[in-house]
Amino acid sequence: MRVPGKVFVVTGGGNGIGREVVRALLDRGARVAAVDVSADGLAGTASAVALAGERLTTHVVDLTDRAAVEALPEAVISAHGAVDGVLLVAGIIQPFLRIADLPIEKLQRVMDVNFYGPVHMVKAFLPHLRTRPEAHLVGVSSMGGFVPVPGQTGYGASKAALKLLFEGLHGELADTPVRVTVVFPGAVGTNIAVNSGALNPAVEAAMKASSNAPMLTAAEAARQILDAMEANRFRATVGKDAWFLDVLSRLAPARAAAFVARQMKSLLGG
Repeated sequence: MRVPGKVFVVTGGGNGIGREVVRALLDRGARVAAVDVSADGLAGTASAVALAGERLTTHVVDLTDRAAVEALPEAVISAHGAVDGVLLVAGIIQPFLRIADLPIEKLQRVMDVNFYGPVHMVKAFLPHLRTRPEAHLVGVSSMGGFVPVPGQTGYGASKAALKLLFEGLHGELADTPVRVTVVFPGAVGTNIAVNSGALNPAVEAAMKASSNAPMLTAAEAARQILDAMEANRFRATVGKDAWFLDVLSRLAPARAAAFVARQMKSLLGG
């Protein structure tokens, strides 16, 4: 699906990868409705792409609020005339805790944002996408959705659920104008840990110490996501770490799990 002249909705558009996806879509000639729970974040995005003018609208919406999401298509179509694509980038991680120590409320919040939020968006926008000559759904999962990450088990479960949701949609929509892409980013330099309330100074230091390679920039991640969408790819790994673990988890899943467990050991206190 080519971007120029199309209308896209981007969740998580107020920061990180989502903001860079908004910027990249505008740079490629699209109109964009940026969605985020943070009004301040969306204001920052609007300021960063001020030259886009009326091609950008911002919408403060909590994706866990089904009624608010159900009202969003009308607002976007009123502003832009149509919807050609939806990119579901928004997501949060959990505190770095073993599942036995993770409060159930924290786990439920992660599932609500990372899985049920996209479900609400798909249900709300799919009827409109199916009326377009061509349309696209993009779901941003994580390499944590296909390889287990101790201390992020709940997060990984939410991203694995998103993975299968979009893989199922790919099959269900094969005979429609709607194409589907699922994306698996590796480590990307964003503020997701801070925004999720999952980071403290000790954890931040441990994360940096455990990293063996520089993180991908959010801008580069956005470029790869849009390239995958424009190429109508079914799935895309983003970053060398995601590619490596994708291959290793297929060839030697126990080895892949052990490798990640060693990397995460310091974050869990041994």
